[in-house]
Amino acid sequence: MGVVLLVRHGQASFGADDYDVLSETGWEQSRLLGAYLAERGVTPDVLLRGDMRRHGETGEGLVDGAGWSAPIEVEPGWNEFDHLGVVAMHPDLPRERELDRREFQRNFELATQRWTAGDHDADYTESYPDFRGRVGGALSRVCERAGPGGTVVVVSSGGPIATACASLVAPEEDDPAVLAGLWRRFNAVIVNTSVTRIVVGSTGARLLTFNEHPHLEGDHLTYR
Repeated sequence: MGVVLLVRHGQASFGADDYDVLSETGWEQSRLLGAYLAERGVTPDVLLRGDMRRHGETGEGLVDGAGWSAPIEVEPGWNEFDHLGVVAMHPDLPRERELDRREFQRNFELATQRWTAGDHDADYTESYPDFRGRVGGALSRVCERAGPGGTVVVVSSGGPIATACASLVAPEEDDPAVLAGLWRRFNAVIVNTSVTRIVVGSTGARLLTFNEHPHLEGDHLTYR
């Protein structure tokens, strides 16, 4: 049976000029996760990441903490959606001042509700259905690579991981509103450098665990 570990990136730099850079906490979270996985005998046959900077830096921290030698391959299908662009397209959100984390999260949730509703797809550079299709393709490819008995580690973001989880827990669901609701619930609680496990067997891929983070405690436990 193959195993896919989906890792959310470490804490990025909220409020900085460039969000797409790990904070010092994010680097430490990545190294802690690498050490934790190595202590439990995890050695990936394939190590993938999205092509955002925070994915690459998290991958570097993982490899450093674990002592892995596998090269890190780039798979753009695991990139996050343009969350800042989605927030910017909501017509009723405040723009006159910088928001703290809590205020941003409230606005983010309102903006993603509009994005996933499907009523304004033309407003976005990537619609929610297109995002789901992109991640679905990446998930299919990575499960193929896990194959019988392989281990693949993927460094991604909360949005793609939540999308993968929603599709796996409701594989027969064809109502976009239901899938969007599942996505929002998963996406709201994913911890930085948490691990979501997928097993790949003869009947396909199954979600085994979601959002594991036993390597984190105290100030190292962050959501944004």
